Amino acid sequence: MDQAPAAPADRADFLVVTGMSGAGRSTAANVLEDHGWYVVDNLPPQLIPAMGVLASQARDAGRSDLRIAAVVDVRARPFSGELRDGLAAIREHGWRPQLMFLDATDEALVRRFESVRRPHPLQGEGRLLDGIQAERELLGDLRAEAQVVIDTSGLNVHQLGRKLTPIVGVIGGPSLRLAVMSFGFKYGVPLDADFVFDMRFLPNPFWVPELRPLTGVDAPVAEWVMGQEGAVPFVDRVVELMTPVTEGYLREGRRYATVAVGCTGGKHRSVAVAEALSARLGGDQVATFVVHRDLGRE
Repeated sequence: MDQAPAAPADRADFLVVTGMSGAGRSTAANVLEDHGWYVVDNLPPQLIPAMGVLASQARDAGRSDLRIAAVVDVRARPFSGELRDGLAAIREHGWRPQLMFLDATDEALVRRFESVRRPHPLQGEGRLLDGIQAERELLGDLRAEAQVVIDTSGLNVHQLGRKLTPIVGVIGGPSLRLAVMSFGFKYGVPLDADFVFDMRFLPNPFWVPELRPLTGVDAPVAEWVMGQEGAVPFVDRVVELMTPVTEGYLREGRRYATVAVGCTGGKHRSVAVAEALSARLGGDQVATFVVHRDLGRE
């Protein structure tokens, strides 16, 4: 049988979802299904090539828009080598795979396992944290190789779904999807940030009585923040910095990245600057969206 034609260079049509146990793979599978992906859950890595063959047959039979997602977890071992071999095999069948890795902090994972009163799959006779650390060591190389890394710490099922939707909904499309995320340093730096910028060099609207109850999405705060010395030049420099970066991402086939902008509490400065950056960073090949991670936590 002739090899199926390859998907266009800017299209990912075979997504492998993996990551830490408890980080939200099942939620990711549900979101993918909602966006028209054909999802196979808990697929052993050694069966990925067979899945590629079957999907190619369906595509040859007229399903040219078919998009496949395989959810793979650490319980299918040996894991890393077989997954890499599977990705290489499906490329030979004309598919363009991408790897999505879901991660969370140890603290968040411990809390989730304790809430459902289940042991970690690698825990054995040890502690819950021992299993988490063993899995993190096992998956370290795969996380580094993933085109999309999502930090699910602090997100409930619905929030994770909202965060995944703009990613998986366009992952087969031509644009780089750039998340511009505001956050508060006192709540921790986002795990999935590719770039982190600190807005604490700007005066804090918190100390202006009439601005304190407002947020960076409100016009008075946004105008005040962007009117401070250094704010506009900072945005200009970040846009200048990100231009060759986004061009390189597109050349290298990366389709999702996160620019994180932080201030003390994630309410005023980082929110206003994130909105300004999102408006400037978008373009014909780059689609931006804003995530205000910590807005409303105070």
